[in-house]
Amino acid sequence: MIVTFDALAARQWTERVGSTRRIAFVPTMGALHEGHLSLVRRARELADDVVVSVFVNPTQFAPTEDLARYPKPIEADLAALRQEGVAMVFNPSAETIYPSGFSTYVEPPKVAAPLDGVIRPGHFRGVCTVVLKLFQIVPASIAVFGQKDFQQSLVVKAMVRDLNIPISIVIAETVRETDGLAMSSRNRYLSAAERARALCLSRSLREARVSFDSGERSVAAIEAAMLHELRIGEADGVDSVDYAVVADGESLERLEEIGDSAVALVAARIGTTRLIDNVILCGDC
Repeated sequence: MIVTFDALAARQWTERVGSTRRIAFVPTMGALHEGHLSLVRRARELADDVVVSVFVNPTQFAPTEDLARYPKPIEADLAALRQEGVAMVFNPSAETIYPSGFSTYVEPPKVAAPLDGVIRPGHFRGVCTVVLKLFQIVPASIAVFGQKDFQQSLVVKAMVRDLNIPISIVIAETVRETDGLAMSSRNRYLSAAERARALCLSRSLREARVSFDSGERSVAAIEAAMLHELRIGEADGVDSVDYAVVADGESLERLEEIGDSAVALVAARIGTTRLIDNVILCGDC
């Protein structure tokens, strides 16, 4: 496995190998868990070689967010990627991606406006900028993202479409712990008691799924059921909710009644840790 910090070396390797072999790319912020590794395995099914980036992108964090404490266990990450047979890892410094004088940013597409676009202003501007730069540095045929970051996946797909970027975006299913909690690098912030409380996020989505499968089509009714399971401020609930909504699965516009495409999404805080999750209710989202 090749590990490089140099953008030019990463691009030259990708262009050389990609001239005869199909390359799939998995961008990550490191602190890898089974969810990330499932993306690597999906990428390996789709291509001859897999490239992974490990970069904690500062431009997608607000000043009040957890950039300083975001975990960076790079040696463990490299060991896991080596075991998965990854061909190359691009692990740049912030200075490599954002050199002195950097001032060019990507305006995110419309689908970035609701939900996290409101709660985390500037977040998707940072995401779009770094993803476009990574696609330039690693010009692969395919890029694999996870469904857990549902809005991010829609944002990236829209950016690729709008800017005619020659890469296919594949969205892989969310990987969960045996008790239903969506795998996340931020789960390691949780104490044992907070970890138990965090299960109410997946319970709220399970309730949305059950309500929908039972024939409920009123968005208000499903959202009320989700909030009931989140139990805000209670001993087995969350401390606060950023959103618990049912939205169109392509535009993320709010719905009154569920039609052909819908997704239930939740973002909530357990202590100081913000967690997100979602479940597709219907449609090819």
